[in-house]
Amino acid sequence: MTKPRLSALSVLGLSGLLVLTACFGPPAPGPTTSSAAPSPTASASPSTTAGGTTTATPTSPGSTSAAPTTQAPTPPSSAPPSSAPASPPPTQEPSQEPAPTGLPEQVAPLTVYYVAVGDGGISGPRIGCGDSLVATTTAPVRFTDQVGPSVRTLLANKSRDLGESGLINALYQSNLAYLGGELNGSTISIWLSGQFMLGGVCDIPRAKAQLEYTAMAASGATSAQVFVNGRPIDEVLSLK
Repeated sequence: MTKPRLSALSVLGLSGLLVLTACFGPPAPGPTTSSAAPSPTASASPSTTAGGTTTATPTSPGSTSAAPTTQAPTPPSSAPPSSAPASPPPTQEPSQEPAPTGLPEQVAPLTVYYVAVGDGGISGPRIGCGDSLVATTTAPVRFTDQVGPSVRTLLANKSRDLGESGLINALYQSNLAYLGGELNGSTISIWLSGQFMLGGVCDIPRAKAQLEYTAMAASGATSAQVFVNGRPIDEVLSLK
């Protein structure tokens, strides 16, 4: 039996068919999810295998460290408002001597007593060492209680001589402050603080009389009691 002979044209046709078959064959299978290629995720995510073992998917080469970072809180642009004011509101300084209730405000001169040395009681009440007390008046002053302004005016005078009048002030060197006064019947009591600074024995009755008569004239009382640092004036001046 003779074998059929293939012609050159048949061989060429068969070769072309094989070439076409190689070019249009079935597509190559795509990559599976179990591929070892690195995951494009930025952080490691744990996954559990069938055996219960927990593994982490590696991060991509370009990603940063998987350790979480804590960002510092941004401070507020301004401090929250406080319930307390930034500075206390200014308050008016209280008066050292509150106005007694029931006394009307008035404007009148104050009566202040000074000493006429060696006058022998001619110009006013006679006091120790043969002197006289003489009443003087100030310019009109506005007040409700006349005792405080009158005594303070006397204590504020730091001059020994009262102008050209010939009168002197035995209290001009003393450092005394008026604290308050109280009228009880016909007696006026005043309280002072500080120290006496007198020029001699005769200044003791002069200073005492100036304070007592000034307080009596302001209050309308007929007698006066003076306390210095809580002690009677006679006790304080007895040490001079």
